[in-house]
Amino acid sequence: MTRIALKGLHRVNKRLATGEVRTYYYAWRGGPKIDAEPGTPEFVAAFAAAGKQSERSGGTLQQLLDRYQAAEFTTLAGKTRSDYIKHIKLIEKEFGDFPIAALVDKRTRAIFLDWRDKLMPRGNRQADYIFSVFGRVLSWSLKRGLITVNPLEKAGRLYKADRSDKIWTDADEARFLDLAPAHLHLPLIMALWTGQRQGDLLRLTWRAYDGKTIRLRQSKTRSRVVVPVGQPLKERLDSMKRTQPQILLTSDGTPWTSDGFRSSWGKACAAAGITDLTFHDLRGTAVTRLALAGATEAEIATFTGLSLETVRAILDAHYLSRDPQLAINAVAKLERRRNDRL
Repeated sequence: MTRIALKGLHRVNKRLATGEVRTYYYAWRGGPKIDAEPGTPEFVAAFAAAGKQSERSGGTLQQLLDRYQAAEFTTLAGKTRSDYIKHIKLIEKEFGDFPIAALVDKRTRAIFLDWRDKLMPRGNRQADYIFSVFGRVLSWSLKRGLITVNPLEKAGRLYKADRSDKIWTDADEARFLDLAPAHLHLPLIMALWTGQRQGDLLRLTWRAYDGKTIRLRQSKTRSRVVVPVGQPLKERLDSMKRTQPQILLTSDGTPWTSDGFRSSWGKACAAAGITDLTFHDLRGTAVTRLALAGATEAEIATFTGLSLETVRAILDAHYLSRDPQLAINAVAKLERRRNDRL
């Protein structure tokens, strides 16, 4: 097959989590991605179409959306990237031809906010997610000097969630372990004893466990974390047969999909009478338990891979502020101080 030299074509090699090196092609550096097979007529046609689209979208938000997707967008985790693609398509449909020059107009912010309000039938949380993607594209563009103002800065949110009292108690844990299917017991224990996100736990392989620690790179922050394995988790892991690369498996012994796990977990919680707690709440519960056990903020941050600021925010506003055990601990310390002085 004869290869045609395409002027300006940009190639990027990226190493995937599996170790495989994959090559991606873009119409130009910072330009749209070419999804066709290199060397084929379809590839040449896609390259030509990208050039024409660039001419049409020059000076419009479409240009910013294209450049964002060809740059930082490629570093996002797979699930996040999939969500962003759906949301960006909605933004393109509504504002693809919106002039960049109009961003400085004070009326633009109102136009964008009005559109967010029209998204509310999808649910406030979903409307916020779509709008946050829009804001991230504009923030990325502002940092690179592609625009001079971001009209979505500090736009606020529609959805207000207060999960400050959403903690898995010992009773909740016991009830779940008593009533939930056996193959869902380990995800609960792993979340409570590692403080990691659902997606990272589902992807975890046996290679990450050396008998004493679990080593992983968090998909959201790309941070490397080494988690010492506590005895309850170690006993379960050491007693398991390693039939798949992944540690967490379905009842059929196959790796989980994100949607499949979410559905099974929700049904198990409902069957156990746990209706106001989520899997994500296990992460906050892990932080809470570590703090109640006397761990410092720095120790909790190192253990969970959370930033110190995030740990501090969780402890300050979301969880410990309503845990009655803190008050019990406080008065016990006060009593000990009084007795020591007598």
